[in-house]
Amino acid sequence: MNRLNILIVTILFLLTTTGCAQQAERWSTEKANAWYASQKWPVGINYVTATAINQFEMWQEETFDPKTMELELGRAGELGFNTVRIFLHDMVWEADPAGFKQRLDTFLGICQKHGMRAIVTFFTNGGRFESPKLGVQPASVQGVHNSQWIQSPGAPSVNDPSTYPRLERYVKDVMTTFKADDRILLWCLYNEPENFKQKAHSMPLLREVFRWAREVNPSQPLSSPIWIYPGGHGTRSNLPIISFLGENCDVMTFHCYYGPEEMEKFIAFMRQFDRPVICQEYMGRPRSTFEEIMPILKREKVGAISWGLTAGKCNFHLQWSSKAGDPEPEIWFHDIFRLDGTPYSQQEIDFIKSMTSN
Repeated sequence: MNRLNILIVTILFLLTTTGCAQQAERWSTEKANAWYASQKWPVGINYVTATAINQFEMWQEETFDPKTMELELGRAGELGFNTVRIFLHDMVWEADPAGFKQRLDTFLGICQKHGMRAIVTFFTNGGRFESPKLGVQPASVQGVHNSQWIQSPGAPSVNDPSTYPRLERYVKDVMTTFKADDRILLWCLYNEPENFKQKAHSMPLLREVFRWAREVNPSQPLSSPIWIYPGGHGTRSNLPIISFLGENCDVMTFHCYYGPEEMEKFIAFMRQFDRPVICQEYMGRPRSTFEEIMPILKREKVGAISWGLTAGKCNFHLQWSSKAGDPEPEIWFHDIFRLDGTPYSQQEIDFIKSMTSN
């Protein structure tokens, strides 16, 4: 073989091996389970600042509110919570990448101060607000649950692969910046990809975001939640997406707003993957309560991330089915504290502390 051929073969070999090195593999079950065994029991909240109506108000410079974050996460820390799940938005990053990452860094610093780590969520199909614009946001609609939440990136982009290069830059920039940051517990790449209510057909983007994340190869595990117990409650499960998640997540996550029996069934289903399990959303009174669900999750060593902290602009304390003008319900749906910091239920506060204190 002459020198030219040797050089060509060498270059091809280096390109091939470099390409393989760029995309890490899924964590082995041994690595995932060892990682989870080294963590405290993940217990905490899905969090939106009480002063924010959506992800834009939470993260854009003019409405970013570290003072409120400090106050609210201080209360969460006093409950014994150690985990906080947040939702980012691609449009806020695109408008100001450096500023966006600085604000995320500030938030993570507040979390760390109060003994909490973050589950960071990139994409979500949920949201009622179409054609979103940065800047001043629409007012909260009195009586309506989560009236101005925003899809990310939104159905038009999810369904149009020509937009994916922009989304790839977003995911890789944020993840590369924080890939070795111990203040982040887990990357939630795509929230509820089975949710097609807004006609966002998620599978192509779901595949891509896992590929992008593997190319970054962060120190933290990757996940995306199974939304609904397969075949439960007359729903039509998206088996291709569930299968994809089962084959690609480092840590398995799921959502369940039903009572103890359903939670037990869902946990048993998730155990089949032989990986750590985190319930990334639960607690919607009166059907799903701290008193009934937390003991199950703790006993099973399943992470317990409830929805909501302070009853603020998003009106998470109202039922999903609430309508404009509805009064405050006697039984709250989500949330734990009122705006002034007083608890919705002191008995509930005492119970949460009893669960997190040992």
